[in-house]
Amino acid sequence: MENEPRVLTLPILPIKRTVLFPGVMMPLTIGRPRSMAAVNAAMKTEEKMIVVVAQRDPQTEEPGTADLYTIGTKAIIKQIGQGSEGTIHALTQGLERVVLIKEEQTDPYLSARVRLLDRPTGSGTELQALHRAIQELAAELPRLIQAPGIQEASVAFANETDPVALAYRIASMVNLTVAEEQKLLESSSTVDLLRDLYAALSKEIQILQLRDKIASDTQAKIGKNQREYILREQLKAIQQELGEGEGEENEIAHLKKQIEEADLPDHIRKEVEREVTRLGKVPPSSPDHQVLRTYLELVLELPWKKASEEHLNLSRVRQVLEEDHYGIKEVKERIVEHLAVLKLNPTAKAPILCLVGPPGVGKTSLGQSIARAMGRTFERFSLGGVHDEAELRGHRRTYVGALPGRIIQAMRRAGVNNPVLMLDEVDKMGRDFRGDPAAALLEILDPAQNHTFRDHYLDLPFDLSKVFFITTANTLDTISQPLLDRMEIIRLQGYSEREKAEIARRYLWPRRLKEAGLDATQAVLPDEVLDLVISRYTREAGVRQLEQMLGRLTRKVALAFADLPEGQERAPVTITPEMLAEWLGSERFMPEEARKELPPGVATGLAWTPTGGDVLYIETTLLPGSHDLTLTGQLGDVMQESARAARSYLWSHAESMGLDISRFKRNGVHIHVPSGAIPKDGPSAGITMATALASAYVGKIVRSDTAMTGEISLSGLVLPVGGIKEKVLAAHRAGIKRIILPKANVKDLKDVPIEVREDLTFIPVERIEEVLPAAFNHDADSDRPEPVAASAER
Repeated sequence: MENEPRVLTLPILPIKRTVLFPGVMMPLTIGRPRSMAAVNAAMKTEEKMIVVVAQRDPQTEEPGTADLYTIGTKAIIKQIGQGSEGTIHALTQGLERVVLIKEEQTDPYLSARVRLLDRPTGSGTELQALHRAIQELAAELPRLIQAPGIQEASVAFANETDPVALAYRIASMVNLTVAEEQKLLESSSTVDLLRDLYAALSKEIQILQLRDKIASDTQAKIGKNQREYILREQLKAIQQELGEGEGEENEIAHLKKQIEEADLPDHIRKEVEREVTRLGKVPPSSPDHQVLRTYLELVLELPWKKASEEHLNLSRVRQVLEEDHYGIKEVKERIVEHLAVLKLNPTAKAPILCLVGPPGVGKTSLGQSIARAMGRTFERFSLGGVHDEAELRGHRRTYVGALPGRIIQAMRRAGVNNPVLMLDEVDKMGRDFRGDPAAALLEILDPAQNHTFRDHYLDLPFDLSKVFFITTANTLDTISQPLLDRMEIIRLQGYSEREKAEIARRYLWPRRLKEAGLDATQAVLPDEVLDLVISRYTREAGVRQLEQMLGRLTRKVALAFADLPEGQERAPVTITPEMLAEWLGSERFMPEEARKELPPGVATGLAWTPTGGDVLYIETTLLPGSHDLTLTGQLGDVMQESARAARSYLWSHAESMGLDISRFKRNGVHIHVPSGAIPKDGPSAGITMATALASAYVGKIVRSDTAMTGEISLSGLVLPVGGIKEKVLAAHRAGIKRIILPKANVKDLKDVPIEVREDLTFIPVERIEEVLPAAFNHDADSDRPEPVAASAER
């Protein structure tokens, strides 16, 4: 606190008919635009500080610093909430006194430079006498004031040892005028503060005693009905004076009218009418009143029976999907199949799709396209980083600041009970002591249960069975098995370079030109330049990095046009390969090229990565005089086991395969996979390791135009692996001509583009004995294509 600056610039919140004291918590209802802007500005700061100052004239609607007292209170905003009719409820706590020095701004909110004031100081016997006298007067308050918490406050007053804190707390509870409260706030001497408070408190207690006597004398003369009438009239007058509307009765009547007009199910209407009856019995000053009102407003806003009309035209669905996304034919067909079922059987449960794929392949935009094709409302929210189950199910109304869960809030925003609801990043949910959100999703995404989904806040059964749920994920590894069982998995693979070029031409380049304020005639992107951007500056399965690079190009072109003098025209800019180095920097990725000749002990493998396929060279060398197997290159456990299995198989079958068994006994082996900084794992390098080891033991060179992938077992079987499409595309980019792959993976070649299959020769194998001849055969006749590609196409 010693280093805290004494002069600050803070937003100013003018208030009417009251004063906020340091150390006092005060709820405020804010409705003026400039005041709401000041609160919002304070909430955007880390400290959430604001200066609360009383108005001299409460009738002034747009006060400036001249209309305010010069001394106010620096406060912190503890909590805000949305009120009715566009107001804000803010809970503020006073911290210390400040004096306004200079007005800084008036729009969009009032702010001023203020200086912090010291606490009132003083000591002596008079101070002690005034302290005790005020505590004695405060002990009379519980008998005269019928207010919640006054009894506990009286006990706190009796135990308060700080005279300044005692004065401020009592002043905030008794009915003093603004001038009297302001005088107490401005007191710099503790004795003056207590003396003024004692005078005001004595006067107030006398008034309360007189009011109590009058009420006692006239109680017998006023009948029950007349007394209620007078109290209600007084309440209306107070509410009108405070600007709180036309009174509770009109509010209840308005709610009842809304309930009658709302199309609610019978069981829901019964519960709502009971809550309205409860609302009529709760005083407006009670916190429960606002909680009940907010709850009823939510119930009335939910689309219990309202549904959007949809006209499922499958040709229209195909057209929309083709317009918005290039390629992914299998994914589109899967979506059309689900919609065909909904068209034939409208009462069928809506499918729950899970779109799985690398970042940037179009999962979220695909959900938007489905909603547009079906004519439904689209809503989405992300589950990434959600740890609290209440985020989905909501909080019970017994908690302060309770809110409905994200599902119910999305339904309220959608306004219909059959939207397309996308749950993004379902694989990135967490779990901790607050619960497991994935467990809450089990009910939400189960068509057999979600027709009676109960949000903790709503506590009424809401039908989610008509919602078309779509979830997205980058991987399925972190999703629980029960949750996976409830979803239809649709995988989106990465795009080939040709597909990326087509996507860039159709969607990315026009969108980036429009965002930069350009048209197609001002910036020309030749095909060869686009290919360079794709191959040399991006390496990803999706197209997000590609779009960023295209955005950098359009900004450079926009800069060239924006720099022109007024009235001068510029010729269209044609982007050349030479410009890329200047505009995008040095090439990030070198093209993958097959090594022209491999030394003994090196074999070419194929790997799958989240950004697509890659060519992997596995190098082995013999270590004379050693017996150990050394593995380097950041290899995972599975990959290390594949290396041991490959060595053990070759050793155990050395004689039958024509290998010199003595070389196994006399030499250790070192296996290295380059790019050592990148972690690698998986079983698909098994046959590549076996081939590299065999090459090292016999001293024979593996064909440089041949790459391979497949898992090896200890008995010599070649087992199928995943990622065949990505691996084949990577081999094709690197100039590989022959690919050895497990026979069980031949069926996966149908996913490879036909122009790629026609350029390659595929050699299916079932055992390691078939791999080695194919890898070592340098006969020119072996380049003859085998009929695997044709069969794959069939």
